[in-house]
Amino acid sequence: MFKECVGAGRANEGLRADWQQQLAYVKKECGFRYIRMHGLLTDDMAVYTEDNKGNPQYNYMYVDVLFDFLHSIGIKPFVELGFMPGRLASGNTTIFWWRGNVTPPKDYEKWAGLVKNLTEHFTERYGADEVKTWYFEVWNEPNLSPGFWTGTQEDYFKLYKYAAQAVKSVNKAYRVGGPGTAGAAWEPEMIEYCHKNNVPIDFISTHAYGVGQGFLDEYGQGGTVLDKNPMSVSKEVLQSRKEIAESAMPNLELHYTEWSSSYTPADAIHDSYHSAAYVLQKLKQVGNAANSMSYWVFTDIFEEPGPRYTPFHGGFGMLNTQGINKPVFYSYQFLNRLGDIELVNKDQASWLCKDSSGNLQALVWDYTYTLPDSTNNQQYYNRDLPSKPKGKLKINIANVPDGNYALEMYKVGYRDNDAYSTYLSIGKPSQLSKQQVEQIKRQNDGSPFSKEIITIKDGHAFSKALDLRENDVFFLNMIKL
Repeated sequence: MFKECVGAGRANEGLRADWQQQLAYVKKECGFRYIRMHGLLTDDMAVYTEDNKGNPQYNYMYVDVLFDFLHSIGIKPFVELGFMPGRLASGNTTIFWWRGNVTPPKDYEKWAGLVKNLTEHFTERYGADEVKTWYFEVWNEPNLSPGFWTGTQEDYFKLYKYAAQAVKSVNKAYRVGGPGTAGAAWEPEMIEYCHKNNVPIDFISTHAYGVGQGFLDEYGQGGTVLDKNPMSVSKEVLQSRKEIAESAMPNLELHYTEWSSSYTPADAIHDSYHSAAYVLQKLKQVGNAANSMSYWVFTDIFEEPGPRYTPFHGGFGMLNTQGINKPVFYSYQFLNRLGDIELVNKDQASWLCKDSSGNLQALVWDYTYTLPDSTNNQQYYNRDLPSKPKGKLKINIANVPDGNYALEMYKVGYRDNDAYSTYLSIGKPSQLSKQQVEQIKRQNDGSPFSKEIITIKDGHAFSKALDLRENDVFFLNMIKL
């Protein structure tokens, strides 16, 4: 479920060459199957207008460019239906620099007409068999009012009903869901509404971020604080699964269509090596409670607060604007390299796997909460933070088949595949030259720190002892020779 879906800022950014290059790279290295983004219906995608008699006019030229590209690299859309096209909107309240309209439609029949026409267009262009594999999610965080939705919960349910019925009118097998709320809200209410009113729903979607205090802070001036609770994020996912299980529709899929350490696009924790271990810890705790956990987002090409002025600014991305891998990128790359057979392992901070060729993989980490009391993320994670030693990490794998193996060992942690520390060490320039970008990429390219040939014989266990520091991540790859 960790690589089922990944997030991106908005649809229009997906028309940029650098965004497309980065997504192709992330897809190749991390294996994501779906991508979800805001703003598919916003005016900068030129999807909807009306003639002088008020008749709807549809246009999917920009959408086609974006979805054709996704198709070409083998990634599917997790279609978020939002925000409101200006000509269809009942008001002019917007969110973000790119002005996503967050008001209900002036006419719900026209809203349904747009959704139906768009779904028919997708069917015609990509075929029903393909679109059956997609997901359609209605809106984003309608519980944050007036931020993302100026209507009430009742208004959202109406919006959902019209959209869901429009999607299903094209093909009953197409999957639709919601409510895409912040903070795991409205889940029982959503299920109850759909059940009582016979409104179609195939999945519940919601969001969680690891913030203990603070509000959406687009420029990083208010201060967000990483939640100290060791079960932050994961407890919400487990609770969501419980709410579905106890509902009238216990078999609904659960998709966390956004999650991360922080919901602020100016939070230095996103750039820090601490994020690599944090992400793995949360995914391990969640287990199989969710069908997907969509990391928000894959790239810093992300303009909710407007274009950013520095190469590292605490952006949400796994890659920065210039395509430099952040530590969290490697967590997903390592996860993608795990074999498809999980091995019995009672440790709470590792996965052991094998594949059909007899290769073995171990992904092991330490997660330590280091944020000092009465300090916020923006004050703490934006500096050089040497990690303290935690003694020896002992890896022991029993019953390894006899033979020779090429052992490759990889590491992420302080000054190991830690681009932000390299950036600080060259003086934190507000602009990077071409040479500096190349230097930072070269120093943090994810290559193994050790390679050796080992022999396992007579049923002996494989064992390795490594020096461990706070928030280190190790990936061991044993390739059967």
